[in-house]
Amino acid sequence: MFEVFLDSLLDSLRVLAFVFLFHFLLSFFEGKIAKFLEGKNKAAPVLGSAFGLIPECGTSVVASDLYLKGHLTIGTLIAVFLACSDEALPILFSDDGGRWYVGFVVLGLKFLIGAVVGVIVDLAFAKANRAVEHHLHDCEGESEVHHGCCGHEVEEPNPWKAHLVHPLIHSLKIFVYVFIITFLFGIMVYYLGEERIESFLSANYYLSPLLGTAVGLIPNCAASVLLSTFYLDSSLPFAGLFAGLLMNAGLGMYMLFKSKKSLKKALLVLAICLVCSIGFGYCLLPLSI
Repeated sequence: MFEVFLDSLLDSLRVLAFVFLFHFLLSFFEGKIAKFLEGKNKAAPVLGSAFGLIPECGTSVVASDLYLKGHLTIGTLIAVFLACSDEALPILFSDDGGRWYVGFVVLGLKFLIGAVVGVIVDLAFAKANRAVEHHLHDCEGESEVHHGCCGHEVEEPNPWKAHLVHPLIHSLKIFVYVFIITFLFGIMVYYLGEERIESFLSANYYLSPLLGTAVGLIPNCAASVLLSTFYLDSSLPFAGLFAGLLMNAGLGMYMLFKSKKSLKKALLVLAICLVCSIGFGYCLLPLSI
């Protein structure tokens, strides 16, 4: 049992180092996020998809904040949500089992899907999106306060808080998630045995995109941590991992439903993301990585 604890701790510490490095570097650019996303042209979903690739749960929160304030089209928001991988990328890239390259596969596919779906959605809701253009024109030059995943202002005036405290706090939260999930999974393997787990997964192989999407619905960083950890432990096929990561947008989806005034819009965004996650998950089911 102590060996399971030690292995989980070492794996979690390695992930902590990667996550903190990512968030420390990204803290220098977080204040420019809002201006980058406020697109006034048809290419906005492509920019949103590129922005969503940043491995930080604050991306989806900022996108939701901008959308609720009328600064973002629905296609751009969906592009960000679909491209977002939350904390999965640092975990995938830190894998020493030889599958670190899967992180690049996830990046490429999510960018492409996010951009294409985002553009299509904006074309379908062209009339509604004109209101965004008018709002951006009317409020140009006004000062807006946007918030990140931990509730802090993305343009934090205190450099110590912006570049050290917030990245450290968030990284420690991810460390706790990774450790708990890895330790519990290690205990499960210890008592049940790898053969039973593999047998269960094999019997439910064709349900993996649905299972992955269900986990992705959890509005928390822990969902992407759980999906990537299970995938690297060969407990979840790539299709299940990808479907879950397409669905999971961290706290971004929670922010949408938190605002009661936009409940219909939130349900529409959720429905589109669900269809894309399940659909693309099953398309990738024959792919073994």
